[in-house]
Amino acid sequence: MNNKVVIFPIVAVIVVGGIIFFASQKKESPAPVSQTLPTSEPQKEDGSIFAVPKKSAHYESNTPKHGSTLAGVPVNVVIDFNFDLASGSTIQIMNNQKDYGVEGTIIDEGKLAMRRKMDTASPDGLYTVNYKACWADGSCHDGSFQFVIDKKLAQEFVDMTGKKEVTIDLKDITFNPKSVKISKGTKVAWVNQDSVEHTVNTDSHPAHTYYLTQNSRTLKKGDKYSVTFTEAGIYPYHCTPHADSMKGAVLVE
Repeated sequence: MNNKVVIFPIVAVIVVGGIIFFASQKKESPAPVSQTLPTSEPQKEDGSIFAVPKKSAHYESNTPKHGSTLAGVPVNVVIDFNFDLASGSTIQIMNNQKDYGVEGTIIDEGKLAMRRKMDTASPDGLYTVNYKACWADGSCHDGSFQFVIDKKLAQEFVDMTGKKEVTIDLKDITFNPKSVKISKGTKVAWVNQDSVEHTVNTDSHPAHTYYLTQNSRTLKKGDKYSVTFTEAGIYPYHCTPHADSMKGAVLVE
């Protein structure tokens, strides 16, 4: 009888002690460390680094495209609208609290697009474009989108630097080669080798406003179209009849 009385408090002490021990271990466990990308921007819930874009009133499209990763610096940032822009419209191209836009914001002659040149020495990283679109009635609306520059991707481009002229074939509904790297002053010629019609159009689709010089007529089989590139930067483009699948890029150094 006395043995039972002694054993019961001992067991109770052991049980209570175990509960206290495990509770203290759980409290001291370190919190998981959140991952960050090389750009120091936190990942979103879907694993990307891109925020949801904000589209202002009358917004249509922009180049570079939101969420795109570019092998070079854009020659400019362009935003397209379906309503006439007015003075007061502005574009900022931000990275680490610095604006890499140069010169002022320009409204195109047709008043349906505005653009701003980008510093050719802009570093790799995530860029947030903040813009204000203003209308003739005096109202203004904000918007934003993002893109990334990663110059290491230039290694994947076909290196044609140092050549005075290069040719890109439009064949099997693709640009061949799809991505080329050239020197300033190089002439690029596109030749349609397909029986179907193609075009060479600057982004975006269907605005075609990024680099106005790079917009061909409809090219039938055997037709040729050429552009001489004189400014360093990247030039994304596409074929309008096959805009979803037939895309290319010229990187000028």
